[in-house]
Amino acid sequence: MDSIHITDLLFHGKHGVGGDERNVEQEFSIEVSLGFETSRAGASDRLADTVDYGAIRDTIREVIEGPSRYLIEALAEDIAKRILEDKRIRSAEITIKKTAVWKNGVPSVTITRGN
Repeated sequence: MDSIHITDLLFHGKHGVGGDERNVEQEFSIEVSLGFETSRAGASDRLADTVDYGAIRDTIREVIEGPSRYLIEALAEDIAKRILEDKRIRSAEITIKKTAVWKNGVPSVTITRGN
């Protein structure tokens, strides 16, 4: 299986269990790895035969900048569900990091979902 990766996406949102996290925007770093057969796109050199990275980025931004969630696990599920609406994508691995919540350490979650 081939993979398409998007790394180092940074968006701001109001997510977390604590009141401060839900009232003040904080930074989230997101990485995705998509299981996708790229041979058709490699042969055709046509965007229609692959995953549009810009559309994936926009989907992720909509989720992170959208309604507040308590858990980054819920954000990751929302992102995976929306990405996997494209049935050509076989799997989606989503990592979300809360880069500014602690002074020492970065909590994160990684999920893998499939079609």
